[in-house]
Amino acid sequence: MSLDSVESYESPGISLFMKKYDGELNEKGERHGFGRALLPNGDEYDGDYKNGKRHGYGKYMFVNGKARYEGEYENGKKSGRGKCWYPDGSVYEGTWAEGLRNGFGVYTYANGDRYEGLWEDGRKHGQGEYVYKHQGIRYRGNWSDGEFQDHGKLITSSYTYTGTFSGEGPVGPGRFHFDAGCEQEGEYVIEGMAQINFTPRGVVHVPLWKCTSLHKAGPRLDKPLD
Repeated sequence: MSLDSVESYESPGISLFMKKYDGELNEKGERHGFGRALLPNGDEYDGDYKNGKRHGYGKYMFVNGKARYEGEYENGKKSGRGKCWYPDGSVYEGTWAEGLRNGFGVYTYANGDRYEGLWEDGRKHGQGEYVYKHQGIRYRGNWSDGEFQDHGKLITSSYTYTGTFSGEGPVGPGRFHFDAGCEQEGEYVIEGMAQINFTPRGVVHVPLWKCTSLHKAGPRLDKPLD
């Protein structure tokens, strides 16, 4: 289960679902306005409430001490701008909706990798760029349900490949632009496969690059990572 969905539930009432609460109430006895809550599981919330639910700006600290969220809430769920620190050391800063990453945001992974772009329901979806820090490569283009799909670019220290992708693998027509000052146009095809990989899911056919043209080219516009 994702940390994005495990914040402790708070009912509008106090006594059954609250270990300790210090803050404002409305005429119904619901948390309303600013308050500080210590939840039964040990988590803490410090921020705004509306009619018994987290609403507005707040800080949520998980009991493990390694994870926290600071940002906006709506109707009890993370919504709007916010920043979340995860137990493994990764960090997300961007927009939220219904408690999940939605819209534009930047996710920095514990290993130094970084994704900057669009999200939908907690998964990479739409235009974005993923940087593999230690490999020194970038995938820039369209993402769908967490996978790099359709038109995009693979940018490395020595070349840029532009074409169609499926799960970070190139498929179909594309173009290489090399630092050496040339471009190759061609297509990744299944015929004459470069290799066959045997995986737990079965046999995976790796397409072979077929060059159809080669010509001189100017400097690359896509600069490699520093």
